[in-house]
Amino acid sequence: MKKLTFTLISLVGSFYATSVWAENAQYTPSDYMMTPETEVALARSAAPNKVSSRATVKILTTSGYKEAVKGDNGFTCIVMRGWSVPFIRKPEYYGKMRAPICYDPVASRTILPYQELCAKLGLAGKDVETINHEVAMAYALGELPKIESVAFAYMWSADQDLGLEAKHWHPHMMVYAPYYTNSMLGDNDPATLAPFVSPDAGTPFAIVIIPVDENQAVKAKMTQPSAH
Repeated sequence: MKKLTFTLISLVGSFYATSVWAENAQYTPSDYMMTPETEVALARSAAPNKVSSRATVKILTTSGYKEAVKGDNGFTCIVMRGWSVPFIRKPEYYGKMRAPICYDPVASRTILPYQELCAKLGLAGKDVETINHEVAMAYALGELPKIESVAFAYMWSADQDLGLEAKHWHPHMMVYAPYYTNSMLGDNDPATLAPFVSPDAGTPFAIVIIPVDENQAVKAKMTQPSAH
């Protein structure tokens, strides 16, 4: 995996010539919180019930993601927040972002730890550049698992909030395919709903996005808290 390590170190050097980063003071941890029941329901809406009803569900707390429901099929569902972007992008935080995603067993082992690190840094008020740097260093130092094989995630929720720019959203599969490029898929136009590669094409973090029929979108279903 020399290529991966070289890529990570190069990205760190090119993005961060200084050792000082501003902190994101626009939001506080409370801005990202949801009630546990609401977050579990929203997280489960990421995937078909056959998958999500047996998945582990983690919810965000002020100290990071914590397990709320123990599953038995190897999948893990969470609700991503504004810092949950591939680490070589640098968008502004969208504090209201609520993006349910359900990782397959491979992604639960390799992609979820990255999201958990981003969450801890985001909750600490770090800006995107600082998160990018910390994630890159964690990969380079072997503190995060390498993304060495294809993994999958569902993003089928009809109730997510990705911001105004996401008005053309469609339910879709996320296929984590290291080093994939659009040319490997035939240079498809995303507007045609054909599979395409995310802006991280050609990197270890490339994602193939495969839209599915709109009828597959899943509405969150609240369940009553257990009586004690």
